[in-house]
Amino acid sequence: MKPAHPDVTCGQAVAPFEVSDACRPVNAILSRIGDKWSVLVVSYLGNGTMRFSELRRAIDGISQKMLTTTLRGLERDGYVTRAVTPTIPPRVDYALTDLGRELLVPLRALGEWAVANRERVEAAQARFDAENVEASRIRFG
Repeated sequence: MKPAHPDVTCGQAVAPFEVSDACRPVNAILSRIGDKWSVLVVSYLGNGTMRFSELRRAIDGISQKMLTTTLRGLERDGYVTRAVTPTIPPRVDYALTDLGRELLVPLRALGEWAVANRERVEAAQARFDAENVEASRIRFG
């Protein structure tokens, strides 16, 4: 038996346990917007236009290469715009598009859910870890 949810059909009637070809583009979109760095970049840009260096300072742990890659992907997918001002050195500003601002709605809702349920998740993790430590002790003495 394969795990699946029969109600998730990507807009087409498919049999339970079958993933239709229509789901592939949806998977690509969810992979982009569900990526850790993309979520953070979109969230910060939700507060307004930012320069590359501002984003890099704001997002703890992101490398220059990863930020560049993330911004390019978000720009390619239509969530972010990039504006270059011809100064010395050139000024590059990033901002959300209408599509990117629409994405903020579910991202913020998911963030609020995570904050509201953090303690429940941490309690579940502690229970799981305690049970597995005990099981390891029993198995390996």
